[in-house]
Amino acid sequence: MTPGAAKRWNLALVADAAAGALEKEAERLDAEQSPRGLDAPAELGLHPVIARGLERAGFGVHREVRYPAGAEARKRSAGDRCDLVLTPSPAHALEDPEGAFTLYAGSGFPPSEALWIEVKTVRQFALVKGIASENPGYAARLWGPAMKDLDKLASDDRLGPAASLLVLFAAGEEVARHDLGVWAHRALDRALLRGARIEPPRLRGFPITDRLGNAWCALALTAVRRA
Repeated sequence: MTPGAAKRWNLALVADAAAGALEKEAERLDAEQSPRGLDAPAELGLHPVIARGLERAGFGVHREVRYPAGAEARKRSAGDRCDLVLTPSPAHALEDPEGAFTLYAGSGFPPSEALWIEVKTVRQFALVKGIASENPGYAARLWGPAMKDLDKLASDDRLGPAASLLVLFAAGEEVARHDLGVWAHRALDRALLRGARIEPPRLRGFPITDRLGNAWCALALTAVRRA
């Protein structure tokens, strides 16, 4: 990563764009009187919504990009992939790390300058065996996969700026803020133990129509980097 690469990314703008896209989608579902709310789709169902919002904000958005550390694998299907990778604009194509030893070497926006984002969705209430009730896997997902994203982003030395985007559906704003606050403290401790640094999350949130028990959608965009 070149000096100052991380400073070129306005994470507040990224958080605003992601939150705005989800809020707009929630309003669309309400207008259609849909029986399924924003908190109903599986996690991957929200990725296109967030991606469209980031595109509307002027970013170049690349989905399911293989991490640079796995670029040496022969099969393109091998290796971990990042949910969203941003370049400054759609005109900035992301450089293919697999083309490093080809005629296309050096063409495109360097992965070390791009913004790498992992997305996780956590629901306090969900459909459990077809019934809307408290999600028994809520805490496990909050402390498990959402934390592991930070590890993944901090473990690839070839990455530039990186961030975890946690989308939390909860009974209300107070619950969401409390749980995200506890999560942020644990994330800081975990990062320090693994030789990484995280910044305080950029928090956004808005009310949603209660269909399952969730009445608030909160987003936490947390920057992470190697110490």
